[in-house]
Amino acid sequence: MGERNLLVTGASRGIGAAVALLAAEAGWNVVIHCRRDLAAAERVAEAVRRTGRRAVVVAAEVADPADIDRLFERVDVELGPLHGLVNNAGVVDVAARVEEMTPERLQRMWAINLSGPMLCARAAIRRMSRRHGGAGGVIVNVSSAAARVGSPGLYLDYSMSKAAIDHFTTGLAREVAADGIRVNAVRPGIIDTEIHATSGHRERVDASVQIIPMARLGTAKEVAEGVVWLLSDGAGYVSGALLDVAGGR
Repeated sequence: MGERNLLVTGASRGIGAAVALLAAEAGWNVVIHCRRDLAAAERVAEAVRRTGRRAVVVAAEVADPADIDRLFERVDVELGPLHGLVNNAGVVDVAARVEEMTPERLQRMWAINLSGPMLCARAAIRRMSRRHGGAGGVIVNVSSAAARVGSPGLYLDYSMSKAAIDHFTTGLAREVAADGIRVNAVRPGIIDTEIHATSGHRERVDASVQIIPMARLGTAKEVAEGVVWLLSDGAGYVSGALLDVAGGR
């Protein structure tokens, strides 16, 4: 197979950055999307380039449909045909009970964690689908093990958004299978990344090791290994799958 081009959203840090680097090592050129931290995204891009692959950095707001269109137009111009999308960008808010959540918080959560991945997938399908003249491709959504447990008293809204991503993954996989596109999701458990600082419960995260059968937090690279496998030809007969990377929990 010739050159393969991949877009990873939310790739300036954490799981997204690990996916970008591991995918580059596997032979993918990578578009590194960030919301606004261009300096961090450029550091990831430099690491990608050291593998010998091409890298492009694009800042965009995945809650803004116009920004998503612009993001994909940059992919078209600077890399060429798209072969893969990793929907990783997402947010978690401070820990709260449902009665404490504001409408503004919920609207932001749905816009970024639900509408954003769907609109990115829409743009990717229009480029990759054989129905639209493409050569096929693969989409990997980053969900969460929280989709299975609900995260009561912490961020039920976040877990709801990820449960919806699971549903979107299985439904879309069936919708586009005949068009040459595979769609899967990875569901990380409690991973040692910066996102936990956003929830204001870093100490609780560290203490949660007690409920993980493997008795440790996961790493961004371990999640990335699963994502990159799903992108690979080795997963060529895998679609509609939800891969848990959660230490047995």
